[in-house]
Amino acid sequence: MTALLERPATIPGGLTSKEVDLLGAELDRIRQDVLDSRGASDAAYIRRLVRVQRILELGSRALLLGSRNRLAWVAGTAGLSVAKVLDNMEIGHNVLHGQWDWMRDPKIHSSTWEWDHTSPAAQWKRAHNETHHTYTNILGKDNDLGYGIMRVDEAQEWKPRYLVQPAWNFVTACIFEYGITMFDLDLGDHLRDKRQMSTEKKAEVKVALAKVRRQLAKDFVVYPALSGRAWRSTLAANATANLARNLWSHSVIMCGHFPEGVATFEQAELDERESRGHWYLRQMLGSANISGSRLLHLMTGNLSHQIEHHIFPDLPSNRYIEVAPRVREVFARFDLPYNSRPLVRQVASAWHKVVRLSLPNGWLAETNRRNLLPQLRRLAVAARPARPALAPAVS
Repeated sequence: MTALLERPATIPGGLTSKEVDLLGAELDRIRQDVLDSRGASDAAYIRRLVRVQRILELGSRALLLGSRNRLAWVAGTAGLSVAKVLDNMEIGHNVLHGQWDWMRDPKIHSSTWEWDHTSPAAQWKRAHNETHHTYTNILGKDNDLGYGIMRVDEAQEWKPRYLVQPAWNFVTACIFEYGITMFDLDLGDHLRDKRQMSTEKKAEVKVALAKVRRQLAKDFVVYPALSGRAWRSTLAANATANLARNLWSHSVIMCGHFPEGVATFEQAELDERESRGHWYLRQMLGSANISGSRLLHLMTGNLSHQIEHHIFPDLPSNRYIEVAPRVREVFARFDLPYNSRPLVRQVASAWHKVVRLSLPNGWLAETNRRNLLPQLRRLAVAARPARPALAPAVS
């Protein structure tokens, strides 16, 4: 059964297993409504977005290649930064989730898509879709929790090495795509455990290194070379765009998974009988949203709706803004806290938690003390006949 962290309960009451079943049924209904209404407007949205992103990238690169004017450099660099963010967030992340596979378009399909990122798509899908979304916020199971390099919960034993956690987190943000590539390969586990790489793992590393070389060559060799005497400015523009994309994506991911008030869980072994409603509840309590404008939602890849994304990872991202009010109503009906703040506040909360957990327990207080586990603790005694698929296949 699910073994949860023993902490003082600060949320009054809790859900019964029957209430969790009702919660699951309501969320299933919301999900099915979207599946039934997908259509031409959704397909037009993603095709238009892919077209705009490619035009923006090509136009920005042409501007950088064709002019040594400072204003042109700023405009080209800004455009390239936005294009890279769109490619990784609203397009790449969501296409690779299979959100658009229902269109049967081989050009926009999770099985064929490759993105402007150093992590090969196949390796990212395994680490993210299969592992992270299945074991969300379970310590020892979900390596997205601190990416195996940070202390992410008070229940983890504090060690002096965690004092450098804030600095290490900033370095990770600057080189985020390379960190994700290493993470997707489980290299941290191999280094910590001093494990020998299997033949299969060596082959995966070879594929990843080839992708890294292609990305480095594209941004730091080919395009600067095409710029001739302006190669330095083009190289600087590409480096700036990559840095901006890394810092932005890292901040968005931090806001969705790590701010104060987001629950983490312990589990010696995964309960194979975890119900659909129980799985939904874990996603709901283990995620946080960013409130803001439609432009903000677009630039975050709609991961500003991280709660909705974790509940419905296979729904088209453009529909999260539509289902968010209905999901929030479910939270209110079952007296669950809906963790949503503006971007600056959510980023500040996440960084406060990074600093707080770099210190021994009790040295720095939580800015938003909110324990979210009483409901799940009560559910740990409920037995289920079978565990349904976590993300039903999209027809």
